[in-house]
Amino acid sequence: MNLPDLPYSEPVRLHQVAGGVKRTLEPDAAARARIARALDLASLDAFTAEMDLSPSAAGWRLSGRVRARLAQTCGITLEPLPLDIDAAFSLSLAEAVDEASDEIVITMDDESPDLIENGQIDLGQYAVEQLALRLDPFPRKPGAEFVQPPEPVEISPFAVLKRLKPSDEG
Repeated sequence: MNLPDLPYSEPVRLHQVAGGVKRTLEPDAAARARIARALDLASLDAFTAEMDLSPSAAGWRLSGRVRARLAQTCGITLEPLPLDIDAAFSLSLAEAVDEASDEIVITMDDESPDLIENGQIDLGQYAVEQLALRLDPFPRKPGAEFVQPPEPVEISPFAVLKRLKPSDEG
């Protein structure tokens, strides 16, 4: 199975970190450029993610902090909008259970854990996801307003013919 190329990947195999792991991820310039393209950012000048993966009663707990200096593009003026992000996060992870049933149960609880597949967690993917969750989905420069252009007075296809008709009849 071929997975789509991820903009940033730092996989951790669970059997190698039974007691947990702490990592500070700092993507290089090339990885930041891939992340910026994937998240449709004008720029991503700095990005650091502190990740703490530890065992929990339900499986695993992933917590940490994402910090970034970036620019989004204003949806109205198309100008870059600088943004600094410094946000903590915490989420539950549980290993996927292989069951004979084809039935998939989906719940809408915020507390349902993310499923771990193939015995590994991609810390880089979670770092990018946490960054994406902090972005403004509709970035807008302060004071920028969309002004609806005026509707044409005459929309009829015959309006063009009317303009071609000579005004002097004689």
